Amino acid sequence: MNPVLNSLKQAAIDWRLVMMGTVLAAIAIVFNILSGGLFMSPENLYNIAQQTAVVGIVATVVVLIIVARHIDLSVGSVMGFVGVLIATLMYTAGWHWVSASLVGLAVAIAVSLYQGALTAKLGVPSFVVTLGGLMSFRGAAFLVADGKTQPVNDAFFQRLGGGFDGAIGVSASWMLAGVIVLALMVQMWAKRRAKASYDVPNNPLWLDTAIVLVPVVIVLAFVASMNSYQIMNKDVPQGVPIPVLIWGAVALVLSFIVHRTRFGRYVFAMGGNPEAAALVGIPVRRVTLMLFALMGVLITIAAMVSIARLNAGTNSLGTSMELYVIAAAVIGGTALAGGSGSILGSVLGALIMQSIDSGMLLLDVSIGVRYVIIGQVLIAAVVFDVIYRRLTGDTV
Repeated sequence: MNPVLNSLKQAAIDWRLVMMGTVLAAIAIVFNILSGGLFMSPENLYNIAQQTAVVGIVATVVVLIIVARHIDLSVGSVMGFVGVLIATLMYTAGWHWVSASLVGLAVAIAVSLYQGALTAKLGVPSFVVTLGGLMSFRGAAFLVADGKTQPVNDAFFQRLGGGFDGAIGVSASWMLAGVIVLALMVQMWAKRRAKASYDVPNNPLWLDTAIVLVPVVIVLAFVASMNSYQIMNKDVPQGVPIPVLIWGAVALVLSFIVHRTRFGRYVFAMGGNPEAAALVGIPVRRVTLMLFALMGVLITIAAMVSIARLNAGTNSLGTSMELYVIAAAVIGGTALAGGSGSILGSVLGALIMQSIDSGMLLLDVSIGVRYVIIGQVLIAAVVFDVIYRRLTGDTV
């Protein structure tokens, strides 16, 4: 066999993620051609990055919910409820955004624990509990502000949404890119040294270098694009938008939890076989409650970013959010049967969903056709997941 092909075959590469990345690149190229170069313009890429951040933040924890064999259909409604509550406390009650956000966080965690307790303690299916929550908390969003839009005027808080002055600037963006590139290189060498210390065969150096170069090129290209975008009537380039930084930080923290903590291992063990997990001493109920509480935390963060971006809390906030985050998780390779999924996959899934939606908007596709296409993309992702698992022998 060819040495290069043999090295690729033996390398620990997640080919599902590679295929997803290829699909995302193909989508970008096709829409860029059809839109006459508008899709990959700095302005559109900046908007896609901001728009994807809210869905991406929630999708990271929805991955873990699905991995644990649960579902949450109420994420959009709870986000709308919490967002309107925060905006109302800021505008109508005159609270500082920090105090208002802390109250929103407490309410979101209480709501999530309530729904989690019904599932973990009483055994009510999460589908039923959160389906009821989808309707109930959408109604609560109306009741909080009596159906009125609540403006958000705090200048610092508005920056969290990535609007005017909602980015970190050129210099800070390049510094951030340098730190990420350095971290990727250090991580590669650390893995090679760890394998060598345990006499585990390493990939060829050229292959590990090539694997690291892919994210390095993506990071540098992304930062260059963000630094090229200038808001109308403002000559200073924007840089990386703050919502993307928040999304990235959330993804890093969730990845750490998944790979480096007992809680993360418990979630995947529960999804793989809940009965066996309980028999070996995993506190299934407590882990489920913690998982739903984590959902409440990230819903609050997403609500803050969303109302900051809109400069207001509206009753329609988070409408259809549950469809997009579940679609992002599934497209990202999360198995609906539980036990399998990745945070990086949810990032790619969210980008694919938003790229398709943004591309169709540029082409002036009607909203009806857009919903049809997005729905079929979700079905195609599930079909691909089923076929992929049959071909690879993965029965999880």
